[in-house]
Amino acid sequence: MMNRFAMSDLGKMKYFLGVEVCQTDDGIFIHQMKYASEILSKFGMENCNAVSSPIMPGCKLVKNETEKASDEKRYKQIVGSLMYLLATRPDLAFSVCLVARFMDRPTEIHEAALKRI
Repeated sequence: MMNRFAMSDLGKMKYFLGVEVCQTDDGIFIHQMKYASEILSKFGMENCNAVSSPIMPGCKLVKNETEKASDEKRYKQIVGSLMYLLATRPDLAFSVCLVARFMDRPTEIHEAALKRI
């Protein structure tokens, strides 16, 4: 391709659109550890505790019109950031999609479930 198009060889790809790429003899592996750390820093959760599952077993979130609404813009920003993280963490898909249903009027319960992810 270099004969036909003007390009330069930059070596093995290491980072692309927030995705870290590790190329070894065993294969090509991708992860977003740096991006995940940036999300935690951006939303003030650097010192949060790790959990074994992204959502409480048997968690049933419902729309609540009477409870005080939390910051809708911040909630949407966190959900959007987590959606991008799904590129390398499909195990989080159910939990993220569950909390995304309540972007219209999130409450403290929804925000707590979101922060657990």
